[in-house]
Amino acid sequence: MNLHQFRFVQEAVRRNLNLTETAKALHTSQPGISKAILELEEELGIDIFARHGKRLRRVTEPGEQVIRSIEIIMREVGNLRRIGEEFSKQDAGHLSIATTHTQARYVLPEPVTLLRRRYPKVAVTLHQGTPEQVAHMLLEERAEIGLATESLANFDELVTLPCYTWQHVMVVPASHPLAAVERPTLEQLAAQPLVSYHPSFTGRTRIDAAFARARLKPEIVLEAIDSDVIKTYVRSGLGVGIVAEMATRDEPAGGDLVARPVGHLFGDNVARVAFKRGAYLRSFVITFAELLSERLTRALILKAMTGNSLAADDPAL
Repeated sequence: MNLHQFRFVQEAVRRNLNLTETAKALHTSQPGISKAILELEEELGIDIFARHGKRLRRVTEPGEQVIRSIEIIMREVGNLRRIGEEFSKQDAGHLSIATTHTQARYVLPEPVTLLRRRYPKVAVTLHQGTPEQVAHMLLEERAEIGLATESLANFDELVTLPCYTWQHVMVVPASHPLAAVERPTLEQLAAQPLVSYHPSFTGRTRIDAAFARARLKPEIVLEAIDSDVIKTYVRSGLGVGIVAEMATRDEPAGGDLVARPVGHLFGDNVARVAFKRGAYLRSFVITFAELLSERLTRALILKAMTGNSLAADDPAL
């Protein structure tokens, strides 16, 4: 048995047992993958997959155990590579970050710039997606560090730490009647057409919960994943916007949009940083996390990665 066989099995599971997609992802041939998996099964003396003809239909019970072992082996192989890079190229390498649009647009520019100043030989890649996609990019090791508000803490395979808290703000054109209201109420917002985030993004669940508790049913006329898109439609007069406070920091005072805090209505949101459990973190990955928030220290991150759940779960840290 060899690592290529393990990689083929791992990727086949990730691609929902679609060998065509697996072959594309690994830049190899479908017959080659099928042959390698069959050879591994023959060597182990079990079927990892149940088949219908040449197609993989499902993972067998012994196959589930084999795949768990393969995941551990491949994770450790990845750790070995990173350890090698850490000590052979201590100030060089590649940092892959998974995050949402709002974080990438409004939160990450400064820490990414600071990281590049400290590590000019480190290249950075930003992968943007939904919070759930961020989690899966970490689990599939397409990213080393993730940042999002929703969902990350729901994955046991991830180590997450609170990074910073933020609140929502209401945004309206300067000519809108609510622009003169310093402290909007839920009733005032529910009386207006609203423009806000997709339900899985940027604290939207808190918005929905607040209206539900008040037994209000606001009309949400547009949902988007991008704060800039929401502000564009607010400017067009489509409705009242509810966005993350970070998205209004670069709006000029006296400009065409007026922002009002609505944290008293929807509460605080916690953005969390995440790593794959058991992964080896290179020095510049930890440095980048420290640049994200004063809450995050090297000692705290390493403690959480070694299994201290208190450090990972306590939002006060």
